[in-house]
Amino acid sequence: MVQELVLEVDNVSKNFPGVQALKNITFSLYAGEVHCIVGENGAGKTTFIKILSGALVPDEGTIKVFGKTYRTIHPSLAITLGIQTVYQESVLVNSLSVAENIFLGHEEIARWGLFSRSKTMERAGEIISRFGVALSPGELVENLSNAEKQIVGILKALSQEARVLILDEPTAALSAVEKATLFKVLRQAEEREVAIIYISHHLEEVFEIGDRITVLKDGKKVATHEVEKVNQDTLIREMVGRPAELFYVRGRLPSQERDDGREVLEVHNLRGVMVKNVSFQVFSGEIFGIGGMVGSGRTELLRLLFGLDPREGGELLLNGRNIIPRSPLEAIARGICLITEDRQKTGLILSRSVRENTVLATINLTRREWLNLEIEGEKVEKIVGQLQIVTPHIDQEVMYLSGGNQQKVVLAKWLLTRGKIYLFDEPTRGIDVGAKEEIYRLMVKLAEDGKFVIMVSSDMPELIALSDRVGVMCDGEMVAILNKEEASEENILSCALGRKMNDED
Repeated sequence: MVQELVLEVDNVSKNFPGVQALKNITFSLYAGEVHCIVGENGAGKTTFIKILSGALVPDEGTIKVFGKTYRTIHPSLAITLGIQTVYQESVLVNSLSVAENIFLGHEEIARWGLFSRSKTMERAGEIISRFGVALSPGELVENLSNAEKQIVGILKALSQEARVLILDEPTAALSAVEKATLFKVLRQAEEREVAIIYISHHLEEVFEIGDRITVLKDGKKVATHEVEKVNQDTLIREMVGRPAELFYVRGRLPSQERDDGREVLEVHNLRGVMVKNVSFQVFSGEIFGIGGMVGSGRTELLRLLFGLDPREGGELLLNGRNIIPRSPLEAIARGICLITEDRQKTGLILSRSVRENTVLATINLTRREWLNLEIEGEKVEKIVGQLQIVTPHIDQEVMYLSGGNQQKVVLAKWLLTRGKIYLFDEPTRGIDVGAKEEIYRLMVKLAEDGKFVIMVSSDMPELIALSDRVGVMCDGEMVAILNKEEASEENILSCALGRKMNDED
């Protein structure tokens, strides 16, 4: 059966000041197809989908939708044409129910033009049932998991008779189980002839869900492949310009050869709202990984160590001295640095420059009442060069940098404090394979310099490859600490699910 050509992009280009974001992009999409787009941060993926959704106007080229050609698409036209976009971050209203969110903006109306709650619940129930999702129409969105919120966003799009569904990193914050639930909904949509554009940095899921894959690099299309005719090594080579086997592999640190003379950081009976009597040791010169399922208390543990959340008890001992902070200001003063999971919301001020963001954390370490950006500029220029942050100049607003470069600005901010303890929460979330390598090198360099590095990661290969030891969290407790030889995906997952290693089914 010949598939219907839903969307065709012909020689679309887009320029920003000093940046060629897209150049002569061609692209096609068929009904009932999942067409994946991959590429490094800054490759042009986000710019491309914003043009399709009407958020940006192309400088050149045309877009053909269901046989009709458009020079540009504005947001209301995109909705009329059946183009719906679900972004990585939820744009739902937490205080409203699942049903109310699904029909928000195109409400079910009763007589006299009033909102009909009963009709909304009924229609939402029909949509939820149609896609086989375990959701209650009346449940408040604030009570849902990240995966359930993503599914509500997709159901909202499908409730408006979406013909083209664009998904931007939909699984970035999801566990393996949640990801499987999301894929089930997408396959249902695919069977109903919905055309899906799927953007992801996780190549393994691209092969699981996709029919075709288009690779973008530096704003240009490199190639389009059918999934069964390409492999990950080829995609990586096209994305970054070199083979996968040349990527960074961590070697053994010299400091691991002996324990004599190594400083010790001890977490002792740390307790908080979602953390229960957690204790472990970290040695200077090692990377201590923390694994576990979403909601196991990993992020909350780091927040306690940084003084962000109220602490119910416990200590943080550095060579026997308690340095547990009561606030982030105390944490910074005591050399504790937190690289948060969401760089855009909690790591950066997007509307401010690279210069201002980089010196933010050092303000508390000086006696000056005012920040002298001219003096600080030399330090910023130096660290921007060291970390190879790609920016036209240090006064560029960070919102215009790629995800990988934004993450390096966050790191630069903390490196300027010359901290002793570095807490990384999902350090490479939403970052392409090339930028990941650079972040890994920076983390290993910190360990080589004798710093304490604690890393939370949901990426199993990353956790196993980088960590010297892995602590596993389950229901707020650290249930196991695995050495390098024990830290396999099977063992970590078994512990994270509350099972002892080698338990029989």
